[in-house]
Parts: sequence; C-alpha cells; structure tokens
Amino acid sequence: MPIYTLRTTRGREKTAIKSLRAAIKNEDYAIQAILYPQDLKGYLFVEGDQSDIERLVRNVRHAKGLIKKEVEIDDIEKFISDEPQEINIEINDRVEVIAGPYKGEPAKVERIDEANQKATIKLLEAAVPIPVTIDIEQLRKRSSEE
Repeated sequence: MPIYTLRTTRGREKTAIKSLRAAIKNEDYAIQAILYPQDLKGYLFVEGDQSDIERLVRNVRHAKGLIKKEVEIDDIEKFISDEPQEINIEINDRVEVIAGPYKGEPAKVERIDEANQKATIKLLEAAVPIPVTIDIEQLRKRSSEE
C-alpha cells in the first residue's frame, strides 16, 4: 500500500494519532499503519488507500491535510531505524538544559536511565538542589568533573 504524509498541528501529533485510531476502530478504513517520527514535527506518515485517508482526515481534529504525493519507503527509512541513539552524557558531567522549563540552567548529571533516555540532574544555581528527571535530548554537555 502507498504511504502518504499527513500534516498535523505542530505539537499535537499524538493527539491526532489517538483521534485517527479511534476513527479507524469505529469505521472500516483501509489504513495499514501510522508512523510518528519524533524528529519531524507536525507530520505523520499514513500507509493506506488515499481516498480512505482523505475521508478519515476530514473529521479528525489537529489533522490539517494530506499531501497527495506518495512517499517512498527509502525516504522514511531513517525514521524507522531500530538503532538506539548513542548517549554521550555520563554521570558527573556538567550540562546545560537546552529545552523545557529549566532552559539555560547549568546542572550536574546524577543518574542516567538509558532505557528511557532520561537523566536525573541537580540544578547548580537553584536555591535548593532538588533532583530533576529530564530527557537526555534536552541536555547539552559542558564538561566532566575531575
């Protein structure tokens, strides 16, 4: 079956997927798969019949529209890779938070959860050093503590 790109509201991809799944369960659509690449904000890839996808998208909130050009599997293969991302942050590293509510704050890594891609950090400039668990993607390495 061909794969098409579905435009969504940026940041609402998961909500759109839930709505799509609910609509697919209620009616009979020729949809095989939905792919949400987290690196590509505002887009989903849907495998199925074009007319069914268009009919499905009409009633789904946060679905902005369908790009009618077919996507080749080679173009999206990088989003389906099973290779885990390499973690280059270690315990006791000095890092800077680059996203989220603590953006710009310097911190020290206390613990790393490789399975969930999370790190527990202590903010260095906080009045009370409370451990905070944050995605590793939201951290940038500064230096290691000797």
